[in-house]
Amino acid sequence: MNIDQFNFAGKKAIVRVDFNVPLDENGNVTDETRIRGALPTLKKVLADGGALIMMSHMGKPKGKVKPELSLKQIVKNVSDALGVDVKFAADCGNADKEVAELKAGEALLLENLRYYPEEEGKPVGIDKEDPAYSEAKKEMKERQKEFAKKLASYADCYVMDAFGTAHRRHASTAVIADYFDADNKMLGYLMEKEVQAVDNVLSNIKRPFTAIMGGSKVSTKIGIIENLLGKVDNLILCGGMTYTFAKAQGGNIGNSICENDKLDLALDIIKKAKENGVNLVLGTDCIAGDDFKNDANTQICQANNIPEGWEGMDAGPETRKKFANAIEGAKTILWNGPAGVFEFDNFAGGSKAIAEAIAKATANGAFSLIGGGDSVACINKFGMADQVSYISTGGGALLEAIEGKVLPGVAAIKGE
Repeated sequence: MNIDQFNFAGKKAIVRVDFNVPLDENGNVTDETRIRGALPTLKKVLADGGALIMMSHMGKPKGKVKPELSLKQIVKNVSDALGVDVKFAADCGNADKEVAELKAGEALLLENLRYYPEEEGKPVGIDKEDPAYSEAKKEMKERQKEFAKKLASYADCYVMDAFGTAHRRHASTAVIADYFDADNKMLGYLMEKEVQAVDNVLSNIKRPFTAIMGGSKVSTKIGIIENLLGKVDNLILCGGMTYTFAKAQGGNIGNSICENDKLDLALDIIKKAKENGVNLVLGTDCIAGDDFKNDANTQICQANNIPEGWEGMDAGPETRKKFANAIEGAKTILWNGPAGVFEFDNFAGGSKAIAEAIAKATANGAFSLIGGGDSVACINKFGMADQVSYISTGGGALLEAIEGKVLPGVAAIKGE
């Protein structure tokens, strides 16, 4: 079912949103991006005359009630954003009374789903190596079904609109869909946009296609890097990954971050890029610091010749020019992961240079997709969110989609 064609009048709709928003030490929301992203779907339910039930996780309580991860802290933010007084159910697994009292045009937020271990469906307090683990896992899967059935019982229809969790087969993101027929389950507007954005990057590629992969470890990005090697024209690998590649090629990297067990893998990626005719762009110079802090002493040096006691913290000036050259002429751009320790202002220049080049290419007609928590934080930090085509709310989900994996949260709706 398509959400645009669905009329929520007189129905109770349970919507899986991603309200896993950052909070400060006093429980105040510091970034409302995810709340704002859910509004089109939530407002459609209310505007049609439906009753709205919202469910989400927050953090990783691992099946325990942790007050600092209570969604009660964001009720005011959601109320203000939606324009209605949002009611709150303090127990997501026992909200029958609150649901029964909910009228058309009203909204209810359920407490953190992950207070229940059944949400994630993983056995708690038992090691994977334990002989009893297999039986415990089987039992938990049954409990997960019951939990999903309970959540489903609150509503007449189900909307999946949490792209950030779509790569997980959790009770609220996939299992719950089994309890609704095809005419009463659908993707929300945000999910539809996310799926379309990934499709634009992978299925409707306008060339040249430049992908920028950053972050500290090659190992966490290997699947996506290998998938992209068959699709892109230019592949920029930056951030902490730079130094694994530099060392693999015989360089000296001082105290820089490095995955010593992935040196052969780095060489293999260089070889595969060559075989596929991909222009692999690696950092040649860097800004090194003598300590991991913003006010560390710095020097510019070659990425493969960093003195002992120093570590690469950001892309250097020559590297930034190389990155910009590969980005500015592109017609399709994917960015996931910063070029340095962007959280420190003195080491944010490389990431800012990438953002500026993407903005320039986008202004010239490129489609640019920014995804992954750090890249989104980068683009927001530099105040350039309105200068790119699309910002994804999902980190892991986006990467798995681009890796070519089927997302359980999408498959559960589409019956794939």
